[in-house]
Amino acid sequence: MTTPANDPQARPVPVLSFSPVILSVPGRPVDLQVRVSAPATGTNLPVILLSHGHGPSNNLSSLNGYAPLANLWAAHGFVVIQPTHLTSRTLSHLVADATGAPDFWRSRAEDMTHILDQFDVIERTVPQLAGRVDPTKIALAGHSLGGFTAALLLGAGLTDPDTGRLVHLAEPRIKAGVLLAAPGRGGDAFNGPMAQQWPIIGAVDFSTMTTPALIVAGDKDDPQHFTDMGPDWHTDPYTLAPTPKTLLTLFDAEHGLGGIAGYDAAETTDENPQRVTALAHLTASYLHTQLHPGAPAWQTACEALMTGPDPIGRAESK
Repeated sequence: MTTPANDPQARPVPVLSFSPVILSVPGRPVDLQVRVSAPATGTNLPVILLSHGHGPSNNLSSLNGYAPLANLWAAHGFVVIQPTHLTSRTLSHLVADATGAPDFWRSRAEDMTHILDQFDVIERTVPQLAGRVDPTKIALAGHSLGGFTAALLLGAGLTDPDTGRLVHLAEPRIKAGVLLAAPGRGGDAFNGPMAQQWPIIGAVDFSTMTTPALIVAGDKDDPQHFTDMGPDWHTDPYTLAPTPKTLLTLFDAEHGLGGIAGYDAAETTDENPQRVTALAHLTASYLHTQLHPGAPAWQTACEALMTGPDPIGRAESK
């Protein structure tokens, strides 16, 4: 049996990165721009849609961020697609008064559906990509606010603050997800100083998030601005969602999880290149196993990175 091109245990290959790919979306105040990173070789390639967060940097919260993850994922056989959501600081001067500002919660999720709807455009536009993608193997990852977006696409409900109605934006073409330092529950636990400014964060209902997902949380990621629950708040998408779910707790990691938003990013409070590399391998291995049932990549990666005298973290599943 041949080894799938995106086996994380295989030798990495050179990466092609192409941006911006411009997608026209009726009603969106600006065109949807995406970056596509893909391995230079291989066919039947699976896809990871990557939703950026909302950090203090001007440019990392856009298609230009998260290179430490995107590059490694692409080097191990995934096609990585990164949109610039309307929350990006690079667009603030253009969309400040647009419908949905400032959180654009619905638009962020809909960006991923638009990407899948126009995948033929992406394949035609990106050199050397056409005919190399497996459209049945779609995964999703998101960091921080991107984790919030990912939860909605994986099936979580959200109470629309404008109408009081429960909204579902699940995207059935997405087969697995990774939530990185994602927000947790609302209710009484949502009691920090930023809770009133961003009430939408606490409006998510994880009980319907049925798509298989890996939830990644740092055990030193204390979201005091949103809650007094401590780092456990970031594990809510695991504890409150139905099976099948896996929780990866990274030791000594804060909100940047070692620096995933960008190389040498000043905003990273816990810079640790080894942790970032390990996390990239673990997430790639999880998604590989989810998209290729029976593949041992996740188990192999866990044994390599979470056993021995200096484990990167711990994992549990339900």
